[in-house]
Amino acid sequence: MIENKIERFHADSAMTCKLCMQEMEYLYDDLAMSREEIDLLDLPKRSFTVHFPVRMDSGRMKMFIGHRVQYNDARGPTKGGIRYHPDLTIEYLQDLAFLMTIKCALVDIPFGGAKGGIVANTKELSRGELERVTRAYIREIADYIGPLKDIPAPDVYTDEQIMVWILDEFERIKREHTPSIVTGKPIELGGSQVRKYSTALGGVYILEAAMEKANLDKSRLCVAIQGFGKVGLNAARILHEKGFTICAVSDSSGGIFKEEGLDIMEVIDHKYRTGSVIDFPETRNITNEELLESDCEILIPAALSEQIKRENVHEIKAKIILELANAPITMEASRVLLDKHVIIIPDILANAGGVVVSYFEWIQNLSQDYWEEDKVLERLQQKMITAFDKVYEICMEQDCSMRRAALQFSVRRVLYAERLRGNL
Repeated sequence: MIENKIERFHADSAMTCKLCMQEMEYLYDDLAMSREEIDLLDLPKRSFTVHFPVRMDSGRMKMFIGHRVQYNDARGPTKGGIRYHPDLTIEYLQDLAFLMTIKCALVDIPFGGAKGGIVANTKELSRGELERVTRAYIREIADYIGPLKDIPAPDVYTDEQIMVWILDEFERIKREHTPSIVTGKPIELGGSQVRKYSTALGGVYILEAAMEKANLDKSRLCVAIQGFGKVGLNAARILHEKGFTICAVSDSSGGIFKEEGLDIMEVIDHKYRTGSVIDFPETRNITNEELLESDCEILIPAALSEQIKRENVHEIKAKIILELANAPITMEASRVLLDKHVIIIPDILANAGGVVVSYFEWIQNLSQDYWEEDKVLERLQQKMITAFDKVYEICMEQDCSMRRAALQFSVRRVLYAERLRGNL
């Protein structure tokens, strides 16, 4: 049931991607879904598990488990990442595939949602073992994926090199070049411009649109970013280039604060040289918790889930929170922040830039017409702002949160596609 799906999102803090209770209330109350609509969205169209042997470096054979979930394809072929994790379960992948379905509908790209992966700890595998595991998994699922069926992408503990192995193995099986089978590839093998920083950039476009609606001047605002991995680092770099004042950033080791603003390019160089942002010259070292509670107007959680919760929500001073991480705010904390009139830009919208540019990569692969960076940037901005405007319009009409408005809009799109197909 959908209620069980949402309970699992809340129960799982180790593999972060959750809906909050407001979303469940919305699904049943605000949208007034029928029993048939709930039943249709409640279960994936297809999910399967494969078991396959791989020869390890030691010479012994080891069995691995792989999963793939194709949740809903009413709006187009399914799309979603492949993740490697020792605690991966097919139930959790079903939840993630459901969210991908909703996210693709929200930004109006012709995909349904999917997710998949292998039960494995990449830290315990050599490079050769990792490649053999990847190729074996693709051999098992090759008949169920394809450019017009289901298109994988990178996810947790997978990267563009793994996408290359997927591409190469699939092409060996099909005996033809099929670059559109997977996204997140290197540009040399059909990847798209902007893909490496598309999630961060999409979030920045949404943030700027929200600030414009609120008549906020970026020159007067202080930004704090929790998380300095690929998404957080790129968000900091892009905002810095646009003239925002980044007063605090952090990684897993801790953070730094400077009220006048950080030289982000120097901080990035320091991070690459030392492995952390801490001890950057002329700044004050802070903890991740202190960053969240810092005197900033814009807070960007770009790391883990459940960072803003009952214990610290009353110390949050930000006026705008951009959720680049998945579910960084708990249900209870969200209610408190909304009562304080904090603008929360939900993850389902804020971090959708990655799948949008994956869609662009797919288009380019199918047409063999590869776009210049300016065209990708223009079309990404158009997609993100169009989605934001629709969500904002619903917020104003119904006096509801952006999260609830985003879900209302996307769920209705999926259900409308199902109705057109005669499934409702």
